[in-house]
Amino acid sequence: MILVAVVAILVAGLIGMEWLRQDASNQPKSIVTTWTDDPKTTRAFTWYTAAPVKQSVLELVEEGAAKLGEAGTITIEGTTRTIDTGNKGIQTVHEAVARDLQPGKTYYYRVGSGQADEWSKELQFTTEEELSEEKPLTFLHVTDSQGITSDDFKLWGNTLRQAFNIFDDTKFIIHGGDLTEDPEDQLAWDAFFNEAPIVSEIPLLPVTGNHDEIDGEAERFLSYFQLPNNGAAGSNPGTTYSFDYGPVHVVVMNSESNLKAQTEWLRQDLKNNTKDWIVVAMHRGAYGGNAYKKVQDWVDVFDEFKVDLVLQGHNHEYSRSYPLRNGMVTGNGDHVVKEREGTVYVVTNAAGQKFNEKKDDQFYHQVHFQNEKQMFAGITITGNVLVYQAYTVDGELVDEFEIRH
Repeated sequence: MILVAVVAILVAGLIGMEWLRQDASNQPKSIVTTWTDDPKTTRAFTWYTAAPVKQSVLELVEEGAAKLGEAGTITIEGTTRTIDTGNKGIQTVHEAVARDLQPGKTYYYRVGSGQADEWSKELQFTTEEELSEEKPLTFLHVTDSQGITSDDFKLWGNTLRQAFNIFDDTKFIIHGGDLTEDPEDQLAWDAFFNEAPIVSEIPLLPVTGNHDEIDGEAERFLSYFQLPNNGAAGSNPGTTYSFDYGPVHVVVMNSESNLKAQTEWLRQDLKNNTKDWIVVAMHRGAYGGNAYKKVQDWVDVFDEFKVDLVLQGHNHEYSRSYPLRNGMVTGNGDHVVKEREGTVYVVTNAAGQKFNEKKDDQFYHQVHFQNEKQMFAGITITGNVLVYQAYTVDGELVDEFEIRH
């Protein structure tokens, strides 16, 4: 028994030393890539360090031009600030943006302090290419990873890996909100990013959920992402924004605050749109498991500009509407939406551990179920056809429809 006790103490000591080492690490963690401007020519990077590292450095090279750290390497000085993470103390937020990149090119990069032993591993990304009408664009929708424990986030990681097994040419990911249960829980954020290393190479564009912005405060959530600064006046910067990628215009709304001001911003944003396809992402669903009536003004704008698809979260069940216009079902129910006859609203269940009981069916539900499995959806646009496919984490296709212009 004495020997067992000694071994237990030694193991506990080693674990404690590892935690201390991690807590004081200068190594970059939680690396995520997004964009703030044109995805053809820019790319933004955010990362954390547990230690108070004073410098933020991004190095990158175009594929085939040079090797990182050698002549020809592009070096970009970023910005550094500290943030109080609560349960893990003061940590450092690092941000850097690469500009004047070439469209459709692959770049290798690393981030760190500039010191030899404080770099991330070599990573890569590819800028948006000029897409022809025949070449497809694919992106993912996931939502409500919303974990607490490391095991919770393993479910999120499994979901994302399965999504990339099926949609291996994904250009970006839209996360529909509620990334973690508690935005002040640093351990949860560490687990979220540990289980999703792909977001250091494939951009992750988040929607603000009710577990991301609480009582009008979203600093912890937003500290992980650099996002377009073109949103509604009065909203937390980064909680509302829009961007173009290939043939699609994506608008991200914040269902948690400043709803009225977003209505006019949305209308002006869609007036300025030049893309053929319009996709909106929001957390609380206008037409989900149930209807969130506070966003009815947004729905009126969706109708006015004939939005194609609205990606939603929050309800933790699967829901897909008939095409809707002016609060009524349009089309013939054959899973093909033609000639902008209506907007389709979907909730892609959840990518984490929490599932809600299926709510009552409503007039607008074309597909509505609870399978208690993590889910994801791939959206592929080729010319005048959009194909939406929803899968379970097991790789089972459970819903599919088309929108045709």
